[in-house]
Amino acid sequence: MKRRSLLGAAVPVGVAALAMAGAGQAARAAPAATGRMNRDYGLNSAGPFEIVARFDGPGPSGIAVTPGRRIFVGFPRHAINHAGVTLAELRADGLHAYPDTQWSMPSDRPPQQRLMSVHGMTTDTRGRLWCIDDGKLAGQSLAPGAAKVIGIDPEKNTIFANIVLRPGIVLPDSHMNDLRVDLTHGAAGTVYVTDSSFGLSPALVVVDIATGRQRRVLATHPAAQAERGFMAVVEGRPLVFDPPRHKPGFVWGGIDGITLSPDSRTLYFCPLTSRRLYSIPTAVLSDFSTTEAQLAQAVRDEGEKGVADGLATDGQGRIYTTNFEHDAIFRRNVDGSFDTMVRDPRVLSPDGIFVDGNDVYCTLGQWNRLGGLNGGHDLRVPPYYLIRFPADPPDAVDALHVK
Repeated sequence: MKRRSLLGAAVPVGVAALAMAGAGQAARAAPAATGRMNRDYGLNSAGPFEIVARFDGPGPSGIAVTPGRRIFVGFPRHAINHAGVTLAELRADGLHAYPDTQWSMPSDRPPQQRLMSVHGMTTDTRGRLWCIDDGKLAGQSLAPGAAKVIGIDPEKNTIFANIVLRPGIVLPDSHMNDLRVDLTHGAAGTVYVTDSSFGLSPALVVVDIATGRQRRVLATHPAAQAERGFMAVVEGRPLVFDPPRHKPGFVWGGIDGITLSPDSRTLYFCPLTSRRLYSIPTAVLSDFSTTEAQLAQAVRDEGEKGVADGLATDGQGRIYTTNFEHDAIFRRNVDGSFDTMVRDPRVLSPDGIFVDGNDVYCTLGQWNRLGGLNGGHDLRVPPYYLIRFPADPPDAVDALHVK
């Protein structure tokens, strides 16, 4: 909406005063301020959305929906080592451990034989569910075999892929955050995983599904790094990422958000502590013979997209970006323009995001309120939400002009 339509024709105060003086009139003092004042209309809520589920226990992160419209949610344990499920199917009667309680609930099974801390989730073009288990339990060191890529067949409810990320690929401060699966490269496909890092060692991890071959790439490239001196305004507070001088006061990290183009030819990604969006051709990225120099040359800066955690792409190639500064979800259109899809004070720390046809799902975990970011005080206020909104809302109908 143009400013003129809201406020009428605006005339700068200085120009008005000069015009009055030219007419021989005495200048007058401005009237005292009253209750009626200009306001920022950008503070209004925007965009329709519905609350699909409320969670009173652990905060949600990953979200994926299969072609059969089964909804799966991840509850990581890297921030709070909770005793609930880490991967669940959301049904009409609540959450159910998935694929079963042995895998999803805490136990004494070896780390490679249970889900430790499910974070990012997605589906492939065959409708199969994929998860990244970051392997991290709050307050504990990352155990060997804990970080892994998991593939689940939702028709059989069984795990068909369990690819443990080996030492060197996983670092002591690794935070395997999100993933996308490309079935157009490799004999069985290729997985791309973002390691946003709990420290300052982010990278993109490439995994060949058929062979289990793995490598870390772009570890020193600016497209993977958290920007030093970066400032974010979170719930009205200006916060600066300036380690090691100051402990970060907001959710921060290197390469984090990740999404594929509809044809899987391009991978889009972004650091969490950045406003830039980057891309790279998957033909280059999936080729294990490609050198770091060649990969770096293939990275393209796609411009600004705001502060984003999760990324998701719809069938038209439009990219949905969560934004924890504005309690919002934006959409980057194919021409580079942006739309506001959702903006609301309840949209705190929008995280995992998934597009299912014309429906877009997003988890709200209030991660910026964790105790580790607020002097040891956990400021989160349950419930946490899973929301859904339309990618293309129907046009509003003017009842006075319906033919």
